Amino acid sequence: MAKDKKPRRPKAETPKGFRDYFGADVTERKAMLDAIAGVYHRYGFDPLETSAVETVEALGKFLPDVDRPNEGVFAWQEEDDWLALRYDLTAPLARVAAQYRNDLPSPYRRFAMGPVWRNEKPGPGRFRQFYQCDADTVGSGSVAADAEICAMLADTLEAVGIPRGDYIVRVNNRKVLNGVLETMGLTEGTQRDAVLRTIDKFDKVGAAGVRELLGKGRLDASGAYIDGVGLSDAQAEPVIAFLTSKAATAAETLTNLRQAVGASTIGAEGVAELEQIAALLAAQGYGPDRIDIDPSVVRGLGYYTGPVFEAELTFEILDDKGRKRQFGSVAGGGRYDDLVKRFTGQAVPATGVSIGVDRLLAALREKGRIGGDTLGPVVVTVMDRDRMADYQTMVAELRNAGIRAEVYLGNPKNFGNQLKYADKRNSPVAVIEGGDEKERGVLQIKDLILGAKLAENATLEEWKERPSQFEVPRDQLVDAVRRILDEG
Repeated sequence: MAKDKKPRRPKAETPKGFRDYFGADVTERKAMLDAIAGVYHRYGFDPLETSAVETVEALGKFLPDVDRPNEGVFAWQEEDDWLALRYDLTAPLARVAAQYRNDLPSPYRRFAMGPVWRNEKPGPGRFRQFYQCDADTVGSGSVAADAEICAMLADTLEAVGIPRGDYIVRVNNRKVLNGVLETMGLTEGTQRDAVLRTIDKFDKVGAAGVRELLGKGRLDASGAYIDGVGLSDAQAEPVIAFLTSKAATAAETLTNLRQAVGASTIGAEGVAELEQIAALLAAQGYGPDRIDIDPSVVRGLGYYTGPVFEAELTFEILDDKGRKRQFGSVAGGGRYDDLVKRFTGQAVPATGVSIGVDRLLAALREKGRIGGDTLGPVVVTVMDRDRMADYQTMVAELRNAGIRAEVYLGNPKNFGNQLKYADKRNSPVAVIEGGDEKERGVLQIKDLILGAKLAENATLEEWKERPSQFEVPRDQLVDAVRRILDEG
């Protein structure tokens, strides 16, 4: 008789493209989200939480580089409906704006924070679940709403720890590009779509690369030949003029853009909107060192209908090969006047921005502004398990004084293991009360911060007056612990 096979044990591993977040990661993210929410709230935006699950029909096809509505999302069928995890926070907002349009104020100003999911190929630093932080105004067609989003984005970056000089918010307009395409005679069709896809590669291949791709084609970095759109140099020139129209001042840039759009009405409208945005921002004190008109912002132009903006961090970091490079984009957004219309059939103007929280956290770690050692709780050790009530009393006193603390709840038999536990928790202090201390009404306070300094072989001149372990009366527990925390 064959032996029954043992049940297969599941592998203790995260699915590919996902990750777990532990103490410091969660704490740092919460602090960042709180700081961002504070700025959004100050600007008059209200919080909104939507379901993580939407119908595929409601989500629609708005992910870049996908052909099917449910491609790129985690979707499943439930009876007659297809459901999916949200891939961003904007599509759910469009559904909310349509569903509650008779109850919400107009314009409706909301911010939302939370995880989103993309069913994409994961890679280094690229996960299938990540956090976004959005703010949007639905129901206003005024460019003042776009300018406000840009100002708020700049304020947000500074609030989370990115100083002026380390970031720039760059602004462009989809209407200007439409005007350029109109002057080229490309108002619709596959060739126009091919030109748009080529423009989206500007940040990777530059003006020379775009020129080649608009023409016969070019060799990529791997040596493979990429076929071009097939335009002549003269046909391609308006696109190149548009992409390279950035000048020393906003006024000069706008002049160049007017030349690029020629006689196009929609193009002229886009340039006028950029001019208004620049004037509104200048009136509020936001100069080009913080927010700048820049036609090279082309990513995602196919999605937007008017002004677009992107926040870029300008400081340098070292890549995996030790080469210097700029950190790059951490937020983007723009005007999308057609999204709510999918539900209502009526045009509803909207504009907003989305911050990539994980990338922003990574940037702050690169600059050393977060990511240092976070102190754990004070650990009250257990010398006698029959006196657990005494130890719980101590920990309650510490907590009531606002000090993070815990009683060791493992096997107290080996005292060395308790100190190892405190070390792994990065605890600043261990409190010790054995039978002798109990009789004498005292406690032993072990300074683990000093112990860590000793372990690092640090210069201890500044610590020579500070004992690593000392005795205090029982009623001075809180004062003794607070003194170490304050000096630490």
